[in-house]
Amino acid sequence: MKGVILSVRNLKVSRGGVPVLDIPGFEIRTGEFLSLIGPNGTGKSTLLLGLAGLIRKDRGEIGFHGKPVENGARLLDYRRRLAMVFQEPLLFDATVYENVASGLRIRGMARSSMRPVIEENLALFDVAHLSSRSARKISGGEAQRTSLARAFATNPELILLDEPFASLDPPTKEAIVQDLGHAMRIRGTTAVMATHDRMDALRLSDRIAVMDGGGIAQIGTPAEVMNQPVSEAVAAFVGVETILKGRVRSSAGGALQVEVGSREIFCAGTCEQGKEVLCFIRPEHVTIYPEGSRPDSSARNVLSGTIRSVQPIGMLYRVSIDCGFSLNAHVTGQSVDDLGLLPGKGVTAVFKATAVHVIRKPGA
Repeated sequence: MKGVILSVRNLKVSRGGVPVLDIPGFEIRTGEFLSLIGPNGTGKSTLLLGLAGLIRKDRGEIGFHGKPVENGARLLDYRRRLAMVFQEPLLFDATVYENVASGLRIRGMARSSMRPVIEENLALFDVAHLSSRSARKISGGEAQRTSLARAFATNPELILLDEPFASLDPPTKEAIVQDLGHAMRIRGTTAVMATHDRMDALRLSDRIAVMDGGGIAQIGTPAEVMNQPVSEAVAAFVGVETILKGRVRSSAGGALQVEVGSREIFCAGTCEQGKEVLCFIRPEHVTIYPEGSRPDSSARNVLSGTIRSVQPIGMLYRVSIDCGFSLNAHVTGQSVDDLGLLPGKGVTAVFKATAVHVIRKPGA
């Protein structure tokens, strides 16, 4: 197992006397890609600035390779070993080549050694053909590629990325995400990225931290965070569209039977009989069949219902079904046509017991 490169302990930050960050602690291992996700205003960018040593903290400690980062020479040395990329590229009024060279100059690299490093990183982010062009005359996507090339050229041990794709159009963003993922794989650089886009986090991350109210509500692998959210707030942000309040009717052998209104659903999990719970069901885990059909499936939850609405969401459609409770499913356009999915139509909704994540209702 790789060693810890960065650690945070009891980090608290206030602005204007108002607490904006309260992080008891977490660690990042060498070569890991950690994404900070959450709605706007939850402290993602503030935490990044804190990790970079760019804001004043009320208390707490940031450790780098096991040693605390303090003011003075140690902080300066730490900053020289990291790089930061912002949402809006901060480029100098110079050529693309000179911008990529700037970080190397600051670090005192000999001019004779710079060219191969600069050319390698220009190529890595596909801006070699722009090397002699003014940074003022390139597109937003090209500017962000230049910013990434400048950051990687310094061979940082840690790179911090603050919403690096937020201002890019979808095709440009897609291409840059692919190139960043490739760069991370071949360089093995440790990274922390703040983003409100959970799909970007899913594609790039080894672990995801969901931030809420200035703290970390949950941290874990993408599969853990997406499929096993620890709270209703986390579930809502990571794309769980069906959140049901229920009561455990029976519990045996890792299987639960939960009353939800006038219906019952089967879930995998453990909880005492009679306890109030929340049941989380992701829309991609729900399958729709024609009304009255008997699906060839081992799924224990087979519910009749009526379609409330069918809404396009990008390449898919969200189908909301009244099953005695509201249940959402995501289906393809082909499925909408083949099944004739329209509001008012009766359908059968199917999902496995293992597709339901159950937690105790807070306060219950």
